Amino acid sequence: MKKLLLFLSAALLLASCGVGSHTVVSGRADEAGIVFFSDRTQTIDVTIDRDTYRVNTVKDSDFKSKRNIKRTAENLIVIKPGQHDVKVRLRGETILTQKIFVSAGDTKVINL
Repeated sequence: MKKLLLFLSAALLLASCGVGSHTVVSGRADEAGIVFFSDRTQTIDVTIDRDTYRVNTVKDSDFKSKRNIKRTAENLIVIKPGQHDVKVRLRGETILTQKIFVSAGDTKVINL
């Protein structure tokens, strides 16, 4: 009887090992992006709300053939999700003024 009780206690103890609660959190990052493309690569000045950036546009044909180009460091502007006022200047001339909305994890692509 002692052996059976000892065996059941050991089995119960071993069975309880590794049992626990695990939490996995996933979702989209709390950031979004914006990228500009046009018929040729050119340097533009972009004002988003009150912040100003100097970036290169992505050439239209490059964007269409390599869709992942919108996530490259030289042309992606990382912003917070939500509504933003965007103003684009090329050689000192305003060529675009627009309100945009971007969701978390999304990249807004604007054709100039």
